[in-house]
Amino acid sequence: MGSRLHLAVALQATGDEAYSAKHWAGLVRAAEDAKLDFVTFDDSLDGRPGLDAVLTAARIAPLTSRIGLVPTAVVTHTEPFHVSKAIATLDYVSKGRGGVALTVAENPAVARHFGRRDDLTDLWDEAIDYAEVLRRLWDSWEDDAEIRDVATGRFIDREKLHHIDFEGRWFSVRGPSITPRPPQGHPPIAATEPVGDIVFSDRPSVSGLVFRDVDASTPVDQLIAWHAEGFAGFRLHGDLAHITRVLVPELQRAGVFRTEYEHTTLRGHLGLTRPANQFA
Repeated sequence: MGSRLHLAVALQATGDEAYSAKHWAGLVRAAEDAKLDFVTFDDSLDGRPGLDAVLTAARIAPLTSRIGLVPTAVVTHTEPFHVSKAIATLDYVSKGRGGVALTVAENPAVARHFGRRDDLTDLWDEAIDYAEVLRRLWDSWEDDAEIRDVATGRFIDREKLHHIDFEGRWFSVRGPSITPRPPQGHPPIAATEPVGDIVFSDRPSVSGLVFRDVDASTPVDQLIAWHAEGFAGFRLHGDLAHITRVLVPELQRAGVFRTEYEHTTLRGHLGLTRPANQFA
């Protein structure tokens, strides 16, 4: 592991502010000015009032330029085809800064909202399949599948679109997607379990980029010590002004956090290469 750590912030808004695009944009811009890797937008299906996280991130994307945008998607009760399309769209409108944080809904009351299932066991096993379907759908278009040849009237090379033919316990998805492959190939997938590229965990030994959730009052020396133990970075919770004006400058002075962005995509910020298309 290199000397630089990664930082994200979990954005929160309450009251009328939670419904204001201007307010969300102000939060994300403040995080971007501090050169954070990405922000996360929370979401749930439990009846708490709030905006859709993916749509909020897409609304904010054109108002920012470098920071990663990682909305939460609740995989229980939703379909991977729709989420794959939404996150691919976010990646396009943000020019390669999209990601998604997968979570599950274990509350039986939430299941009754939908009325589609009673079995709430093995939800994280389902999430693993969900993540695999997302990746396959993103790969179902090769990068050069679009021809856009006006003279011949050919828009797509049909040989470069692929059925994903996924068969599992929870999903049977043929594909292909109806959205071209995202700019990053695979927008990074995050979760509290080792499902994707980023894991929010208090165990540094978990595979993937492990981010520890911490209060913004955590001393800088403690963050540096945890980083030395193997944590790739931290998702900060708390007062955004304190994070951006106090904590980040201290980490920059210690030489463990960037002072300028060196990349334009979220995968670039995280040191992740763009994956090859599995169907090409």
